[in-house]
Amino acid sequence: MASNKEMKFLLGAVLAPALCLGAIWPENIGAWKRATTMQATLFDRPIWDEYGLKESEAARYKNGDANFTVTGYRLQDTTGAMAAFDWQRPAKSIVSPLAPLAAANADGLLVVQGNYLLSFTGHKPEAAELSALFDGLRNVDTTVLPSLPGTLPTQDRVANSERYIIGPASLAKFIPEIPPSVAAFHYGAEGQMGVFHSPKRDMGMVIFSYPTPQIAMLKEVDFRGIPGGNLVKRSGPLVAVVLNPADADAAERLLSLVRYQALVTQDQWVPSHKDNIGNLVINAFLLIGILLGFSLVSGLAFGGLRAFQRRGNRGEEADALTTLHLGR
Repeated sequence: MASNKEMKFLLGAVLAPALCLGAIWPENIGAWKRATTMQATLFDRPIWDEYGLKESEAARYKNGDANFTVTGYRLQDTTGAMAAFDWQRPAKSIVSPLAPLAAANADGLLVVQGNYLLSFTGHKPEAAELSALFDGLRNVDTTVLPSLPGTLPTQDRVANSERYIIGPASLAKFIPEIPPSVAAFHYGAEGQMGVFHSPKRDMGMVIFSYPTPQIAMLKEVDFRGIPGGNLVKRSGPLVAVVLNPADADAAERLLSLVRYQALVTQDQWVPSHKDNIGNLVINAFLLIGILLGFSLVSGLAFGGLRAFQRRGNRGEEADALTTLHLGR
């Protein structure tokens, strides 16, 4: 028994990588044919784990003498894919119209589809190629992206400097000046960071979002207690922190651009035709009429059939009753 278990374990370990090959990538992308698949190289694994990485795979495609490499990452949800996109986006890339979250540089393309992050190196796929590839992805999450990135000011923002923070690992990577205990991720906090131009020195600002304004009020005090001359502002459930600015006036102007705008939606009941009592009564009478018409037609058909049987059978009816006169 022990020997059989060991053989099964060894066989599973040998076959597992082979079974995972082609888990993400199809055989063909347009005119390109898949030549080989390989494991993706992951740096800063704690951040990938924090963003909810489920699987990753790289592949090389060929078309004649040309070839390119593509790496795919399947994250837990769309928020993780967006955060990984901000992190992995090349500093000198530009916005691509191929997708809502897509960045292109001279050597390739980085694009998000739902909870997938796809990185092309050596080739910029066309819209038709991407569409066919997106249709073949499995377990695609289509939840709405968080609204926090929209609160980050666009004025004087350094291109591609955005970073999304959802836990201690990404906080230590991008903003080591802030302790995790101050950010308090156990409240469900998330942060959006960006770098902004300043006359003296570029400055970084991060906006943390908390479930309620009351929690944000408590955390504002903690953020003000961080040494380093940081400037802090609260707006609703948001707490914005400018990290050790060299120009206090520029930092104040930047903080003034952070405004929380509450979006209130009210569910309103709109009656339909089926909720109208008049339509219910009319439909009831229609049903009664249909049933009466069916009964009438059925009765006439049955009566006509009996009359036809009487004409075809002389004397006693074929289904006449036999009566026994039993007496003493």
